[in-house]
Amino acid sequence: MASFAQTGTVKIGYTNANYIISQLPESRQIESDLKAHSGQLEKELQNKVRDYQGKLEAYNKGAQTMTDVIRADREKELTSLRSSIEEFQRNADASLQKKEQTALEPVMNKIQKAIDDVAKENGYTHIFTAEALLYGPEDGNNFTDLVLKKLGVTPGAKPASPAASTAKPAATPAKPTTPVKKKN
Repeated sequence: MASFAQTGTVKIGYTNANYIISQLPESRQIESDLKAHSGQLEKELQNKVRDYQGKLEAYNKGAQTMTDVIRADREKELTSLRSSIEEFQRNADASLQKKEQTALEPVMNKIQKAIDDVAKENGYTHIFTAEALLYGPEDGNNFTDLVLKKLGVTPGAKPASPAASTAKPAATPAKPTTPVKKKN
């Protein structure tokens, strides 16, 4: 606060990082890669579930005629398969999330650098995310287009202003899990 009192100038702006991501050409490749990875994981999960269901059906049909030892063995096998499916789902979710974070990290760093540069070039002292902005001018201090131009991207359709809506843009290819870093 003391530094602001000395300079006397506070200029606050906001931007929409999700919208910026959606406008970058690399977002389409990231989205495509994530869909392919997700599809592979889903296919493997479906195979595991199909195998489990087949064995469960066979068990249910023949359980009455099985000896206690065979029935106990099949029940143990089914329990193990069910646990394997649950573990695979957890691992697949973690894998997909890690792949998304890895893919988005360089993009988020690129966006952060552009935000820093645009803020310095235009004299901004504070920048907020549009998603976190509870109230603000509908047309002022949004420098998202300036950031996109700095990144060499022609801005597309405008996102909803934060004053009018707190909804995130529908065109977001993937939710960033790494927030734009705060600069000191």
